[in-house]
Amino acid sequence: MSTSNAYGDDLSSVVHTKPVVYQVFTRLYGNTNTTNRPWGTREENGVGKFNDFTDKALADIKKLGTSHIWFTGVPHHAVVADYSQFGISSDDPDVVKGRAGSPYAVKDYYNVDPDLAEDPANRLAEFEALISRTHAHGMKVIIDIVPNHVARQYESMNLPEGVANFGAQDNTNVEYARDNNFYYVVGKDFVVPQTGASTLPLGGEPHPLADGKFNESPAKWTGNGARTAQPDVNDWYETVKVNYGVKPDGSYDFPVLPDSYRTKDYAAHAEFWAKQSLPDSWYKFRNIAHFWLRKGVDGFRYDMAEMVPVEFWSFLNSSIKMENPSAFLLAEVYQPELYRDYIQLGKMDYLYDKVAFYDSLKAVMQNSGDTSALESVQEDMQDIESHMLHFLENHDEQRIASPQFAGNAVKGKPALVVSALISRSPMMLYFGQDVGEDGSEDMGFGDPSRTTIFDYAGVPAHQRWMNNGKFDGGQSTDKEKALRAYYEKVMGIAAFHKAMAGDYTSLHTTSLGNGSAYSEKQLAFARYKDNSRLIVISHFDSTSDTSISVTLPASLVTAWNLESSIMVKDLLTGQTNSLTVKDGKASLNVDLAPLESKVYELE
Repeated sequence: MSTSNAYGDDLSSVVHTKPVVYQVFTRLYGNTNTTNRPWGTREENGVGKFNDFTDKALADIKKLGTSHIWFTGVPHHAVVADYSQFGISSDDPDVVKGRAGSPYAVKDYYNVDPDLAEDPANRLAEFEALISRTHAHGMKVIIDIVPNHVARQYESMNLPEGVANFGAQDNTNVEYARDNNFYYVVGKDFVVPQTGASTLPLGGEPHPLADGKFNESPAKWTGNGARTAQPDVNDWYETVKVNYGVKPDGSYDFPVLPDSYRTKDYAAHAEFWAKQSLPDSWYKFRNIAHFWLRKGVDGFRYDMAEMVPVEFWSFLNSSIKMENPSAFLLAEVYQPELYRDYIQLGKMDYLYDKVAFYDSLKAVMQNSGDTSALESVQEDMQDIESHMLHFLENHDEQRIASPQFAGNAVKGKPALVVSALISRSPMMLYFGQDVGEDGSEDMGFGDPSRTTIFDYAGVPAHQRWMNNGKFDGGQSTDKEKALRAYYEKVMGIAAFHKAMAGDYTSLHTTSLGNGSAYSEKQLAFARYKDNSRLIVISHFDSTSDTSISVTLPASLVTAWNLESSIMVKDLLTGQTNSLTVKDGKASLNVDLAPLESKVYELE
């Protein structure tokens, strides 16, 4: 199957220089229903299916340089809809967020969500068919594993032989035991959180099970670690925390991985753990991961990985890599001081670069931060930069176009160039980002600005691009189509240009001091490998043109062997410019419109 993007390459045969992840919220992606009634049922508001990822849809995703699709919300999670005819127990709205349910309250790790299938009885086979279609288009499949917590009503109906349900063999008479899967509030029954007008289950609509009660005796600790029988409404009350052998006082009931293993390979880590006796939850999640590997899944995105001991990740990830050395392992970790532990000891391939790079870039986009902060982050991350995944949107973050973020998707253009091109790290896009989705729909649980992950909804700008399954932008505005074309160009460079696998040199500090108009509203850097050389310049001011000079440091002039002036070509517009070289000094004079970027390739 052949497809191409605006970069001009036949993507069916081009090898990626670095990974590009396209995150889809599976339940929403293919939905063509535009009703969008708050708290609406799946019949009213519609729901996307696995089968909506047709050859046209997958080819469209591939045009953005995608190497991996993260299908968010695939494992069977708690959902209010009635699937009892398929042998699935009904979930209580008192412990479900939204009507469609949170994808991070997993109810059955050995099956997929029934909402996503045309035939819920055949839902696993439908997902396996989607895996095969994705692979046929030359892309790989990522799904979520949520190791820190499961739904309060966890109940796998598809258990492999010899595997017990979470909690089925627990001693519930004690708060903690090493091989218990959960922690218990001994002697107390679970009490549903007190809700206000904005947090009523189903928005206050009647439901047979929405009675302010949920039978759980004894109560379990809540997913975010709350230890009371009645969690707060702001706790992760729909989930229960999984026990990995961490005692209530924080001490460990398992061997500590020696620090020397930072430099050891996966095989050494696997050999270390093979000799140990470990908590039961470790083996349960290893079984889950390997179940999906055998189904053809190519990797995992781990939710809130920092809430689970790094030793467990060494155990799990080394076992995965022993089966599939190319598995893609991405983790959500928000404490920069832990980054190196989770990469080096936990054997993660990639971590979100959220707290450092994304947060600094968001401040620049909102006119409350300087671009020097981005240079500092990049310098600080040099030893691990290829492991730090970049993004501008995901299901947890506000849409760029939302008033709470930038108010206009076009303001994301210079940020896209910087985020996608500044390092060897993977770049991740969220569906609808490429056409300026604004997340403004108030669908029920949670506030607008982030496209809902809790309720049934249509996603308007994405639906216009999707055009009832044609994926040709037939209903999109001119601005939406122009933004999508820009994304294709930038992501083509990010995914396939040889310089993306090479080195980085900042041009920011040298340019700030050159006497031109270059300021904290611009960021310039170079990327290069062998004879593939790029100079990237982004202008974050949304109102003013500027004419600046970018100065190359002497070390780069020497490394590039620049002895005379040379022509450069902007890969985004095709326009040419001259890199002036004189007396061992090199500079580039550039005119920039508001929010414009240049990606100059040296001829």
